[in-house]
Amino acid sequence: MLRVGTQAPDFTLEDEQGTQVTLSSFRGQAVVLIFYPGDQTPVCTRQLCGIRDSYDEFTAAGAVVFGINPGSPLSHQKFSQKYDFQFKLLVDRERAAARSYDVLVVSLGPLAVINRAVYVVGSDGTIIFAERGTPANETILAAIRGEPSGA
Repeated sequence: MLRVGTQAPDFTLEDEQGTQVTLSSFRGQAVVLIFYPGDQTPVCTRQLCGIRDSYDEFTAAGAVVFGINPGSPLSHQKFSQKYDFQFKLLVDRERAAARSYDVLVVSLGPLAVINRAVYVVGSDGTIIFAERGTPANETILAAIRGEPSGA
């Protein structure tokens, strides 16, 4: 994992609709990056539905949220539509974002295993939160708000 306080690697990825999204274009606001292994899997579905259910809190805190994995645009579209996500799912086809954020476990041709991880990139482009697994939304929101851990 990348360390808190380091500059977030920039990337440009397509969302599920084919629109280009560049991380650095969101300077001035917090960005939540959720790297997750696969669309429609039980833990990933629970994690992203939890974000969906708290989405108003994320936007109230001034954050933009993106889910990221190497899945296809069609897979992302179906997943997003089925669960009514308000945030974009980004397609990391070449696994470049996964590599730069140190979450790629293995990449063998079309097979890629991504570690589940959440990063928050602060308004200045530095990483202000980094945790593997499925951190609680309250923990992520506290980082966005600049509150001490556990607040």
